[in-house]
Amino acid sequence: MNKDILELDGAIGGGQVLRSALSLSMISGQPFRIRNIRARRSRPGLLRQHLTAVLATAEISSAQVEGAQMGSQTLSFAPGTLRGGDYRFAIGSAGSCTLVLQTLLPSLLAADAPSSVHISGGTHNPLAPPADFLQLAWLPLLRQMGAAVEMQLLRHGFAPAGGGEIALQVTPSRLRPLHLHAPGEILAQRASVLLAGIPGHVGERELARVANRLKWPAADLQFVWLDPEHGPGNALLLEVACARLTEVFCAFGASGVRAEQVADQAIDRLRTWQQSGTAVAEHLADQLLLPMALAGGGSLSTPQLSDHLQSNIEVLRSFLPLAIDVRARASGGVEIRLEAQSPTTVTSSSDSNIATGETTVSSSGTWLP
Repeated sequence: MNKDILELDGAIGGGQVLRSALSLSMISGQPFRIRNIRARRSRPGLLRQHLTAVLATAEISSAQVEGAQMGSQTLSFAPGTLRGGDYRFAIGSAGSCTLVLQTLLPSLLAADAPSSVHISGGTHNPLAPPADFLQLAWLPLLRQMGAAVEMQLLRHGFAPAGGGEIALQVTPSRLRPLHLHAPGEILAQRASVLLAGIPGHVGERELARVANRLKWPAADLQFVWLDPEHGPGNALLLEVACARLTEVFCAFGASGVRAEQVADQAIDRLRTWQQSGTAVAEHLADQLLLPMALAGGGSLSTPQLSDHLQSNIEVLRSFLPLAIDVRARASGGVEIRLEAQSPTTVTSSSDSNIATGETTVSSSGTWLP
Protein backbone atom coordinates (compact mmCIF):
# COMPACT_ATOMS: atom_id res chain seq x y z
CA MET A 1 0.00 0.00 0.00
CA ASN A 2 0.97 3.65 -0.47
CA LYS A 3 3.75 4.77 1.89
CA ASP A 4 1.84 8.05 2.41
CA ILE A 5 -1.06 6.18 3.93
CA LEU A 6 -3.16 8.13 6.44
CA GLU A 7 -3.30 6.62 9.93
CA LEU A 8 -6.60 6.76 11.85
CA ASP A 9 -7.76 5.63 15.29
CA GLY A 10 -11.20 4.00 15.33
CA ALA A 11 -11.51 3.60 19.10
CA ILE A 12 -13.91 6.54 19.47
CA GLY A 13 -16.84 7.14 17.17
CA GLY A 14 -17.63 3.52 16.40
CA GLY A 15 -18.32 2.57 12.83
CA GLN A 16 -18.91 6.21 11.85
CA VAL A 17 -15.17 6.87 11.68
CA LEU A 18 -14.73 3.91 9.33
CA ARG A 19 -17.68 4.86 7.13
CA SER A 20 -16.58 8.48 6.81
CA ALA A 21 -13.02 7.39 6.05
CA LEU A 22 -14.21 5.03 3.31
CA SER A 23 -16.31 7.75 1.67
CA LEU A 24 -13.56 10.37 1.85
CA SER A 25 -10.87 7.97 0.68
CA MET A 26 -12.79 7.05 -2.47
CA ILE A 27 -13.42 10.69 -3.35
CA SER A 28 -9.98 12.08 -2.46
CA GLY A 29 -7.91 9.08 -3.56
CA GLN A 30 -6.17 9.12 -0.17
CA PRO A 31 -5.39 5.61 1.18
CA PHE A 32 -5.76 5.03 4.90
CA ARG A 33 -5.19 2.53 7.67
CA ILE A 34 -7.55 2.46 10.64
CA ARG A 35 -6.72 0.68 13.89
CA ASN A 36 -8.78 -0.09 17.01
CA ILE A 37 -12.00 -0.34 14.99
CA ARG A 38 -14.91 -0.12 17.45
CA ALA A 39 -12.45 -1.06 20.20
CA ARG A 40 -14.66 0.26 23.00
CA ARG A 41 -17.78 -1.62 21.91
CA SER A 42 -19.00 -4.86 23.49
CA ARG A 43 -18.38 -6.57 20.12
CA PRO A 44 -15.27 -4.83 18.79
CA GLY A 45 -14.07 -4.94 15.21
CA LEU A 46 -15.96 -5.25 11.95
CA LEU A 47 -19.54 -6.53 12.08
CA ARG A 48 -21.46 -7.65 9.01
CA GLN A 49 -22.73 -4.19 8.11
CA HIS A 50 -19.23 -2.70 8.42
CA LEU A 51 -17.72 -5.51 6.35
CA THR A 52 -20.41 -5.06 3.69
CA ALA A 53 -19.63 -1.34 3.56
CA VAL A 54 -15.92 -2.09 3.13
CA LEU A 55 -16.50 -4.67 0.39
CA ALA A 56 -19.05 -2.44 -1.35
CA THR A 57 -16.72 0.56 -1.41
CA ALA A 58 -13.90 -1.68 -2.60
CA GLU A 59 -16.08 -2.86 -5.49
CA ILE A 60 -17.16 0.57 -6.70
CA SER A 61 -13.64 2.01 -6.41
CA SER A 62 -11.50 -1.01 -7.41
CA ALA A 63 -9.71 -0.67 -4.08
CA GLN A 64 -6.92 -2.72 -2.57
CA VAL A 65 -8.01 -3.82 0.90
CA GLU A 66 -6.28 -5.61 3.78
CA GLY A 67 -8.04 -6.76 6.95
CA ALA A 68 -11.56 -7.11 5.54
CA GLN A 69 -12.72 -9.92 7.82
CA MET A 70 -15.39 -10.24 10.47
CA GLY A 71 -14.05 -9.02 13.81
CA SER A 72 -11.00 -7.31 12.32
CA GLN A 73 -9.89 -4.22 14.26
CA THR A 74 -7.37 -3.05 11.65
CA LEU A 75 -8.12 -2.24 8.02
CA SER A 76 -6.05 -0.78 5.19
CA PHE A 77 -7.82 0.72 2.17
CA ALA A 78 -6.29 2.11 -1.03
CA PRO A 79 -8.91 3.26 -3.57
CA GLY A 80 -8.60 2.92 -7.31
CA THR A 81 -10.90 4.33 -9.99
CA LEU A 82 -14.40 5.24 -8.86
CA ARG A 83 -17.07 3.81 -11.18
CA GLY A 84 -20.81 4.32 -11.39
CA GLY A 85 -22.95 1.32 -12.36
CA ASP A 86 -25.51 -1.20 -11.20
CA TYR A 87 -24.66 -2.78 -7.84
CA ARG A 88 -26.27 -5.26 -5.45
CA PHE A 89 -25.04 -5.81 -1.90
CA ALA A 90 -26.40 -8.28 0.67
CA ILE A 91 -25.50 -7.85 4.33
CA GLY A 92 -26.78 -11.31 5.19
CA SER A 93 -28.32 -10.30 8.53
CA ALA A 94 -30.21 -7.40 10.12
CA GLY A 95 -27.08 -5.28 9.75
CA SER A 96 -28.05 -1.80 8.65
CA CYS A 97 -28.78 -1.16 4.98
CA THR A 98 -28.96 2.56 5.69
CA LEU A 99 -25.42 2.81 7.04
CA VAL A 100 -24.07 1.02 3.97
CA LEU A 101 -26.10 3.38 1.77
CA GLN A 102 -24.74 6.44 3.58
CA THR A 103 -21.19 5.17 3.04
CA LEU A 104 -21.68 4.73 -0.70
CA LEU A 105 -23.79 7.74 -1.65
CA PRO A 106 -21.20 10.56 -1.35
CA SER A 107 -18.77 8.75 -3.63
CA LEU A 108 -21.46 7.78 -6.16
CA LEU A 109 -22.36 11.46 -6.47
CA ALA A 110 -18.76 11.97 -7.61
CA ALA A 111 -18.64 8.93 -9.92
CA ASP A 112 -18.24 8.96 -13.70
CA ALA A 113 -21.76 7.69 -14.47
CA PRO A 114 -25.21 7.18 -12.89
CA SER A 115 -25.62 4.32 -10.43
CA SER A 116 -28.37 2.00 -9.27
CA VAL A 117 -27.83 0.27 -5.92
CA HIS A 118 -29.84 -2.48 -4.22
CA ILE A 119 -29.01 -3.33 -0.59
CA SER A 120 -30.60 -6.08 1.50
CA GLY A 121 -30.40 -6.47 5.28
CA GLY A 122 -31.92 -4.45 8.12
CA THR A 123 -33.88 -1.31 7.29
CA HIS A 124 -35.04 -0.73 10.88
CA ASN A 125 -32.16 -1.47 13.23
CA PRO A 126 -32.07 0.16 16.70
CA LEU A 127 -28.37 0.97 16.27
CA ALA A 128 -28.77 2.84 12.98
CA PRO A 129 -30.99 5.46 11.34
CA PRO A 130 -34.16 3.83 9.98
CA ALA A 131 -34.94 4.03 6.28
CA ASP A 132 -37.70 6.55 7.04
CA PHE A 133 -35.10 8.92 8.54
CA LEU A 134 -33.12 8.90 5.30
CA GLN A 135 -36.22 9.38 3.15
CA LEU A 136 -37.82 12.14 5.22
CA ALA A 137 -34.92 13.99 6.87
CA TRP A 138 -31.49 13.34 5.34
CA LEU A 139 -32.05 12.95 1.60
CA PRO A 140 -34.29 16.04 1.23
CA LEU A 141 -31.46 18.17 2.61
CA LEU A 142 -28.97 16.55 0.25
CA ARG A 143 -31.33 17.41 -2.60
CA GLN A 144 -31.33 21.02 -1.39
CA MET A 145 -27.56 20.82 -1.80
CA GLY A 146 -27.94 19.64 -5.39
CA ALA A 147 -27.79 15.85 -5.06
CA ALA A 148 -29.82 13.99 -7.69
CA VAL A 149 -30.80 10.90 -5.71
CA GLU A 150 -33.92 8.80 -5.18
CA MET A 151 -34.48 6.02 -2.64
CA GLN A 152 -37.18 3.38 -2.30
CA LEU A 153 -37.93 1.23 0.74
CA LEU A 154 -38.88 -2.06 -0.93
CA ARG A 155 -39.33 -4.21 2.15
CA HIS A 156 -39.03 -3.58 5.88
CA GLY A 157 -36.46 -5.59 7.77
CA PHE A 158 -36.25 -5.53 11.58
CA ALA A 159 -33.57 -6.90 13.89
CA PRO A 160 -32.71 -9.68 14.36
CA ALA A 161 -34.26 -11.30 11.25
CA GLY A 162 -33.40 -8.67 8.64
CA GLY A 163 -34.76 -9.39 5.18
CA GLY A 164 -35.29 -5.72 4.32
CA GLU A 165 -34.49 -4.13 0.98
CA ILE A 166 -33.77 -0.62 -0.22
CA ALA A 167 -32.98 0.71 -3.69
CA LEU A 168 -31.06 3.84 -4.62
CA GLN A 169 -30.68 5.73 -7.90
CA VAL A 170 -27.88 8.29 -8.09
CA THR A 171 -26.93 10.75 -10.81
CA PRO A 172 -23.49 12.36 -10.42
CA SER A 173 -24.01 15.81 -8.91
CA ARG A 174 -22.02 18.72 -7.55
CA LEU A 175 -23.02 19.63 -4.01
CA ARG A 176 -23.65 23.22 -2.89
CA PRO A 177 -23.07 24.60 0.63
CA LEU A 178 -26.00 24.41 3.03
CA HIS A 179 -26.58 26.65 6.04
CA LEU A 180 -29.06 25.58 8.72
CA HIS A 181 -29.46 27.91 11.69
CA ALA A 182 -33.10 27.21 12.58
CA PRO A 183 -35.65 24.64 11.41
CA GLY A 184 -38.31 27.25 10.67
CA GLU A 185 -42.01 27.18 11.43
CA ILE A 186 -43.58 23.79 12.16
CA LEU A 187 -45.84 22.93 9.23
CA ALA A 188 -46.96 19.41 10.15
CA GLN A 189 -46.31 16.60 12.60
CA ARG A 190 -47.04 12.89 12.61
CA ALA A 191 -46.51 9.90 14.87
CA SER A 192 -46.39 6.55 13.09
CA VAL A 193 -46.31 3.14 14.73
CA LEU A 194 -44.87 0.33 12.60
CA LEU A 195 -46.09 -3.14 13.55
CA ALA A 196 -44.96 -6.39 11.94
CA GLY A 197 -46.20 -9.48 13.77
CA ILE A 198 -46.68 -7.47 16.99
CA PRO A 199 -50.05 -7.13 18.81
CA GLY A 200 -51.95 -3.92 18.08
CA HIS A 201 -52.25 -2.94 21.75
CA VAL A 202 -48.49 -2.25 21.77
CA GLY A 203 -48.92 0.44 19.15
CA GLU A 204 -52.03 1.80 20.84
CA ARG A 205 -50.09 2.37 24.05
CA GLU A 206 -47.19 4.02 22.24
CA LEU A 207 -49.50 6.44 20.43
CA ALA A 208 -51.46 7.13 23.62
CA ARG A 209 -48.20 8.16 25.28
CA VAL A 210 -47.42 10.51 22.39
CA ALA A 211 -50.88 12.05 22.58
CA ASN A 212 -50.58 12.50 26.34
CA ARG A 213 -47.07 13.99 26.48
CA LEU A 214 -46.93 15.96 23.22
CA LYS A 215 -50.65 16.81 23.02
CA TRP A 216 -50.77 15.78 19.37
CA PRO A 217 -54.32 15.31 18.06
CA ALA A 218 -55.65 11.95 16.86
CA ALA A 219 -55.36 13.13 13.25
CA ASP A 220 -51.57 13.18 13.67
CA LEU A 221 -51.37 9.58 14.94
CA GLN A 222 -51.31 6.57 12.61
CA PHE A 223 -50.78 2.82 12.50
CA VAL A 224 -48.70 1.22 9.75
CA TRP A 225 -49.50 -2.49 9.60
CA LEU A 226 -46.77 -4.50 7.91
CA ASP A 227 -46.72 -8.08 6.70
CA PRO A 228 -45.93 -10.30 9.73
CA GLU A 229 -43.25 -11.94 7.57
CA HIS A 230 -41.32 -8.66 7.70
CA GLY A 231 -40.98 -8.96 11.47
CA PRO A 232 -41.39 -9.40 14.24
CA GLY A 233 -40.74 -5.73 14.72
CA ASN A 234 -42.09 -2.50 16.17
CA ALA A 235 -40.92 1.08 15.72
CA LEU A 236 -42.33 4.47 16.65
CA LEU A 237 -41.50 7.37 14.33
CA LEU A 238 -42.07 11.02 15.29
CA GLU A 239 -41.91 13.27 12.23
CA VAL A 240 -41.80 17.07 12.52
CA ALA A 241 -41.95 18.90 9.18
CA CYS A 242 -40.66 22.46 9.37
CA ALA A 243 -40.22 25.23 6.81
CA ARG A 244 -36.50 24.50 6.30
CA LEU A 245 -36.24 20.81 7.09
CA THR A 246 -37.88 17.72 8.55
CA GLU A 247 -36.65 15.93 11.67
CA VAL A 248 -37.47 12.31 12.50
CA PHE A 249 -37.07 10.67 15.91
CA CYS A 250 -37.36 6.92 16.26
CA ALA A 251 -37.51 4.32 19.02
CA PHE A 252 -37.75 0.55 18.71
CA GLY A 253 -39.77 -1.93 20.69
CA ALA A 254 -37.77 -4.61 22.46
CA SER A 255 -38.50 -7.62 24.62
CA GLY A 256 -39.00 -6.58 28.24
CA VAL A 257 -39.38 -2.87 27.43
CA ARG A 258 -42.81 -1.35 28.05
CA ALA A 259 -44.52 0.41 25.16
CA GLU A 260 -44.62 3.63 27.19
CA GLN A 261 -40.85 3.49 27.67
CA VAL A 262 -40.35 3.06 23.93
CA ALA A 263 -42.48 6.13 23.26
CA ASP A 264 -40.64 8.11 25.94
CA GLN A 265 -37.31 7.51 24.20
CA ALA A 266 -38.50 9.14 20.98
CA ILE A 267 -40.42 11.89 22.79
CA ASP A 268 -37.43 12.84 24.95
CA ARG A 269 -35.16 13.15 21.90
CA LEU A 270 -37.70 15.33 20.13
CA ARG A 271 -38.10 17.58 23.17
CA THR A 272 -34.33 17.93 23.64
CA TRP A 273 -34.08 19.18 20.06
CA GLN A 274 -37.06 21.54 20.30
CA GLN A 275 -36.01 23.00 23.65
CA SER A 276 -32.50 23.69 22.36
CA GLY A 277 -33.79 25.99 19.63
CA THR A 278 -31.21 24.54 17.22
CA ALA A 279 -31.69 23.57 13.59
CA VAL A 280 -31.07 19.83 13.71
CA ALA A 281 -30.74 17.11 16.34
CA GLU A 282 -27.51 15.27 17.02
CA HIS A 283 -27.92 12.39 14.56
CA LEU A 284 -28.88 14.53 11.59
CA ALA A 285 -26.02 16.91 12.39
CA ASP A 286 -23.57 14.01 12.38
CA GLN A 287 -24.78 12.85 8.98
CA LEU A 288 -24.71 16.29 7.34
CA LEU A 289 -21.09 17.17 8.12
CA LEU A 290 -19.55 15.01 5.40
CA PRO A 291 -21.82 16.28 2.58
CA MET A 292 -21.17 19.86 3.75
CA ALA A 293 -17.43 19.21 3.70
CA LEU A 294 -17.64 17.84 0.16
CA ALA A 295 -19.70 20.89 -0.85
CA GLY A 296 -16.88 23.14 0.30
CA GLY A 297 -18.76 24.64 3.20
CA GLY A 298 -21.86 24.80 5.33
CA SER A 299 -23.09 25.40 8.83
CA LEU A 300 -25.63 24.07 11.29
CA SER A 301 -26.68 24.31 14.90
CA THR A 302 -27.34 21.29 17.10
CA PRO A 303 -28.03 20.64 20.81
CA GLN A 304 -24.55 19.37 21.75
CA LEU A 305 -21.12 18.35 20.50
CA SER A 306 -21.17 14.60 21.11
CA ASP A 307 -18.14 12.30 20.97
CA HIS A 308 -19.58 10.98 17.71
CA LEU A 309 -19.67 14.46 16.18
CA GLN A 310 -16.18 15.29 17.43
CA SER A 311 -14.78 12.06 15.97
CA ASN A 312 -16.42 12.79 12.63
CA ILE A 313 -14.94 16.29 12.60
CA GLU A 314 -11.45 14.89 13.18
CA VAL A 315 -11.84 12.43 10.28
CA LEU A 316 -12.93 15.25 7.96
CA ARG A 317 -9.92 17.31 9.01
CA SER A 318 -7.63 14.36 8.32
CA PHE A 319 -8.74 13.99 4.69
CA LEU A 320 -9.68 17.49 3.56
CA PRO A 321 -8.23 21.02 3.87
CA LEU A 322 -11.07 22.35 6.01
CA ALA A 323 -11.57 25.02 8.62
CA ILE A 324 -14.13 23.58 11.05
CA ASP A 325 -15.21 25.84 13.88
CA VAL A 326 -17.47 24.84 16.78
CA ARG A 327 -18.99 27.54 18.94
CA ALA A 328 -21.29 27.42 21.96
CA ARG A 329 -24.40 29.50 21.33
CA ALA A 330 -25.58 31.94 23.98
CA SER A 331 -29.12 30.60 23.53
CA GLY A 332 -27.99 26.98 23.98
CA GLY A 333 -26.50 24.26 21.83
CA VAL A 334 -23.55 24.61 19.48
CA GLU A 335 -22.96 25.96 16.01
CA ILE A 336 -20.63 24.16 13.61
CA ARG A 337 -19.17 25.92 10.57
CA LEU A 338 -17.16 24.32 7.76
CA GLU A 339 -15.18 26.12 5.08
CA ALA A 340 -12.87 24.69 2.45
CA GLN A 341 -9.31 26.01 2.60
CA SER A 342 -6.52 25.84 0.07
CA PRO A 343 -3.47 23.94 1.39
CA THR A 344 -1.52 27.21 1.66
CA THR A 345 -4.36 28.84 3.58
CA VAL A 346 -4.71 25.95 5.99
CA THR A 347 -1.03 25.93 6.86
CA SER A 348 -0.66 29.71 7.14
CA SER A 349 0.18 31.14 10.53
CA SER A 350 -3.26 32.73 10.98
CA ASP A 351 -5.03 29.40 10.53
CA SER A 352 -2.42 26.96 11.81
CA ASN A 353 -4.54 26.04 14.82
CA ILE A 354 -7.29 24.80 12.50
CA ALA A 355 -4.85 22.72 10.51
CA THR A 356 -3.67 20.97 13.65
CA GLY A 357 -7.19 20.27 14.85
CA GLU A 358 -7.24 22.91 17.58
CA THR A 359 -9.95 25.53 17.88
CA THR A 360 -9.90 29.31 17.86
CA VAL A 361 -11.06 31.43 20.81
CA SER A 362 -13.27 34.24 19.51
CA SER A 363 -14.65 37.27 21.30
CA SER A 364 -18.00 36.62 19.64
CA GLY A 365 -18.57 33.40 21.52
CA THR A 366 -17.11 30.50 23.46
CA TRP A 367 -15.23 28.06 21.23
CA LEU A 368 -15.17 24.44 22.21
CA PRO A 369 -12.11 22.18 21.96
